[in-house]
Amino acid sequence: MPYLIRRVSVSFWVLLLGMCFFVSSIHAQRYVKGPIFPDPSEEVYGVAAGGKMYVLGGLAPAWKPKGFVYEYDPAIQQWNKKKSMALASHHVALVEMNGKIYVFGGFNLPESGPPAWVPLNNAWEYDPVADSWKALAPLPTKRGSPVAVASGGKIYVIGGASVHPGSSATAIRPDLPHRSLGTVEEYDPKTNTWRERSSMPTPRNHAAVGEVNGKIYVIGGRLGAAFIGVASNTDLVEEYNPSTDQWGTARARMITPRSAAAWGVYNGRIYVAGGEFQNSQLMAAFRAVEAYEPATNTWSALPQMPVPRHGLAGGMIGSHLHLVSGTIQSSGIVGMHIDSDSNDILELEAK
Repeated sequence: MPYLIRRVSVSFWVLLLGMCFFVSSIHAQRYVKGPIFPDPSEEVYGVAAGGKMYVLGGLAPAWKPKGFVYEYDPAIQQWNKKKSMALASHHVALVEMNGKIYVFGGFNLPESGPPAWVPLNNAWEYDPVADSWKALAPLPTKRGSPVAVASGGKIYVIGGASVHPGSSATAIRPDLPHRSLGTVEEYDPKTNTWRERSSMPTPRNHAAVGEVNGKIYVIGGRLGAAFIGVASNTDLVEEYNPSTDQWGTARARMITPRSAAAWGVYNGRIYVAGGEFQNSQLMAAFRAVEAYEPATNTWSALPQMPVPRHGLAGGMIGSHLHLVSGTIQSSGIVGMHIDSDSNDILELEAK
């Protein structure tokens, strides 16, 4: 009987310890609501700099870019409107480096004719402290919806969508021929110069990206075209080594194939949130939040966003992933357009 009591006692404490760990894990990954976003919109782009969150862009009906810039200060839980983008454009790539925010490419409207997406080669540096914009050497390849990531003191602008090479077209639409790109161009902020690097094996746009331990990971996105109604989402994850200019073997696939998601990097993991999908039966936005760990080449699912969204802004401040605004349905639903003012903050670790 004493042996039985000891065995039950040990089992009880093991169970209790496991429950405590489970509760701790739940607490360490929870959402809190931040102040609502002042200008709900689709196609917003986020980045953290200096302990604050910056949300740029916005897209109005008829593909008119809003070009706003908002700053969120978590210390006082307040949004402040800043100086607008130097060139109002949408589907830009942006990245933070040494306290500055760099913005590349994107699309804007044609000077005349029906609405369309005109690929851009503009490059800008935004100084959050001075609230000022500076033009940089232009991106060598005009494109929209690429991704940008910093590594080793350089910035890499990867993928995107544009017109076909040799085409006389100057803009893209769902009904016009265009393509995804595998283009990789490296920008050196110290010299304000560009150089071409090895192309990505799988051309894509609307992807997510992150840098972990000197390697760059391009995640998901769209194949074939820039518009979700005529493109195909992918779950592919590809690894690029900037120091050797080589692409590695394909990595573990995403749990949920999607495009137009938000992302952030923390503690050796790349977090991907939201996104959209379409086929002939379904037009949807995702709540899914999933984390990729390059060290183990594995994915894990996290608590889902309270509101499904695509075209949302993401940024990591400490261990908090900020997920701001976006649209709660997939694009192209006639007579329906619902932008979210949500500012959901996923706490990855307990305070």
